[in-house]
Amino acid sequence: MSFKSPKAIVEATFNAGKAKAEKGIPQLLVLGFLAGAFIAFGGLLAILIGKAVTFDPGISRFMFAGVFPVGIMLVVIAGSELFTGNCGVITPAALKGTASWGGLLKNWVFVYIGNFIGALFVAYCLAYLTGLATGDPYLGATKAIAEGKVSKTFVQLFFRGLGCNWLVCLGVWLAIASDDITGKIWGLWFPIMAFVALGFEHSVANMFFIPLGMFNGANVSVGQLLFTNLLPVTLGNIVGGAGFVGFIYWWLYGRD
Repeated sequence: MSFKSPKAIVEATFNAGKAKAEKGIPQLLVLGFLAGAFIAFGGLLAILIGKAVTFDPGISRFMFAGVFPVGIMLVVIAGSELFTGNCGVITPAALKGTASWGGLLKNWVFVYIGNFIGALFVAYCLAYLTGLATGDPYLGATKAIAEGKVSKTFVQLFFRGLGCNWLVCLGVWLAIASDDITGKIWGLWFPIMAFVALGFEHSVANMFFIPLGMFNGANVSVGQLLFTNLLPVTLGNIVGGAGFVGFIYWWLYGRD
């Protein structure tokens, strides 16, 4: 099985980041919608599989984490734009100069909006209106997940977001390293499973989990969704992905 060296991975991000930064706003919104929906598919599957295991919390946690990565597999292999992954991929290209900082900012903003719309669509139309996540044991689980995600402090959520996107972008790194689909799947699965099992926080996943809990009656306000959770988690995701992966690997392997 062939794979790229760390230096070759960074060099691959120069072209990938440039292409992402040059996409138009309509493309970014549609591709962002798809990625938000794909991550929400993984989240819905995680609830239906993981929370059905009620006899052992450890097995439940592992099952929840083990099926969630299907979402990012769809993002990377089928093709779409995910805010968290783009933090790691466009940053090296901007530092190298192949992508503009304005293009990076445009991508992040409109992909984030598209991700939110896609995640909300799946949460409301495919999880709530279908009734898939409104009966026991899922009703209580979705409410508990949402309420738990807004019960942490700003600092806790920031660093959980940092740890999450450090692992997510490393998963994307491993997918870039692989030259075949099997390698990409395994490269993505382990880091993504790890961040979920560890309890780290992913901003786009939370755009699905928290609204779904709210639709099911969780005691969470829109302000708590946006400012108590998404704000610190998003900032942590940026530092974890752009800083601990994009910047560090550019500094190590991408400078002239």
